[in-house]
Amino acid sequence: MTSTAKLKPASELRRSGEHVIASIHGALPGPTLIILGGIHGNEPAGVHAANRVLLRMQERRSVMRGSVLLLRGNTRALDQGVRYISADLNRQWTAKNVRAAEVDRTATEVSELQEQSELLTVLQEVVSRAQGEVYFLDLHTTSAHGEPFATVGDTLRNRRFALSFPLRIVLGLEEQIEGTLLEYTNNLGVITMGFEAGQHEALTSVDHHEAVIWSATAATGNFRCEDLPELKECRSLLRRASGGLRVVEVRYRHSIVPEDRFKMEAGFKNFQPVRRGQLLAKDLGGEIKASETGLILLPLYQALGDDGFFLGREVNSFWLNLSALLRRFKVGNYVHLLPGVCRNPLNENSLIINTSIARILPLQIFHLLGFRRLRWTDKYLIVGRRAYDLKGPSKLNF
Repeated sequence: MTSTAKLKPASELRRSGEHVIASIHGALPGPTLIILGGIHGNEPAGVHAANRVLLRMQERRSVMRGSVLLLRGNTRALDQGVRYISADLNRQWTAKNVRAAEVDRTATEVSELQEQSELLTVLQEVVSRAQGEVYFLDLHTTSAHGEPFATVGDTLRNRRFALSFPLRIVLGLEEQIEGTLLEYTNNLGVITMGFEAGQHEALTSVDHHEAVIWSATAATGNFRCEDLPELKECRSLLRRASGGLRVVEVRYRHSIVPEDRFKMEAGFKNFQPVRRGQLLAKDLGGEIKASETGLILLPLYQALGDDGFFLGREVNSFWLNLSALLRRFKVGNYVHLLPGVCRNPLNENSLIINTSIARILPLQIFHLLGFRRLRWTDKYLIVGRRAYDLKGPSKLNF
């Protein structure tokens, strides 16, 4: 679903550094839902959608359970309508960067460090007050046109949440990218989902974000379905726009740097089928062709970004069910018994695999067990899974 109408920037909605759009507390105890829009400043649709829903949400506090927090992400970049000022705020959330932001809460030399410190303060405050499960919904748009879809870090807790939406779900995308806020919060035990609503400036992207916000408040239990008269139409809109519930796994990421002078070939859309050997893009090294037949995701049609494109393929429900079964029986705790595989002594959720063995063992085995993060070295393949796959921590601690 696309539109020729263009979305206005979100600069007039709040001042720089003002991240909280609204903090809405229900009359009854329950879960906490954090909704963030605009972590990239050229993606204002999520902020517009949050402003659309807040008055109706506030009017229903008497039947609301728990809390909903509506946030703006990179406020300074939103003011200027650019992806970021100094650095990508959605690549900053490594353990090292978070520690630095906690130590120096007044950092001003890099705009995104200041944004990160401000967001950390807000998130720490809301999590400290949370009494039930905590959910985080991260709202995005894309430079290319195409169907809306959800991105999910591969834990069974995240899957259960995402499968309650009538959306195409992408597994393994977050594991391909370092330093996202979704990954950081997920590793703390928060249930997370990202949502790509459509093209940056399309008015339909705001509609899709609004629909997913209301759907999320039902999926978390903040509202009962009968308290949301718009829920049926919201779910219908998402189903029509995305093609309904299907699951795709990411198999390849084409990373880029500015020096590559990467240029995507024109006309690609999210989930467009491509064939092996098809020309996808060009850079200083020449032509870039598809390494396998599948579906293209997030083709880059903007100046800033370090992901040229992704390739994925649909996953049969049989494999999803098998994966869930194996993980409920904690088979992943014994995979180190395979030849050439050993536990990583520095990380209980990581395995070290001899590369001569790793090239024989199908990587799909590790994917089934949740080990989707792959890092190759000369001699070893290091695979990692997320913590809190089956259940969350007794208490969240930021």
